Amino acid sequence: QLHLVESGGGLVQPGGSLRLSCEASGFSLDYYAIGWFRQAPGKEREGVSCISISGGRTKYADSVKGRFTISRDNALNTVFLQMNSLKPEDTAVYYCAVDAIWDCEGYLTVPEFGDWGQGIQVTVSS
Repeated sequence: QLHLVESGGGLVQPGGSLRLSCEASGFSLDYYAIGWFRQAPGKEREGVSCISISGGRTKYADSVKGRFTISRDNALNTVFLQMNSLKPEDTAVYYCAVDAIWDCEGYLTVPEFGDWGQGIQVTVSS
């Protein structure tokens, strides 16, 4: 099983920014596309963004387009999610996961991903 660890979450005011990190341990991210998902209380887990193996293809949910940016640094074995202009509705537990098949050409849905991280809380509130 591939092991991913998220970090960088916390409490931020509306309009603020956070950068989440997803670091791989025990394996190289060079060969995997990675996705970010989130799950708010009482809601289903939803896809937020993904990035292909090369980094040349990215995908975003409509709700975060223009505000979130996904990137990867294979030298650091880490994928980042820069979140700007945060809104209260962005509050959720954020997860990263491995896309071992689609290389970010799927539909950004839960069944396409595996080896989930443990998740990290992001709270947007004044």
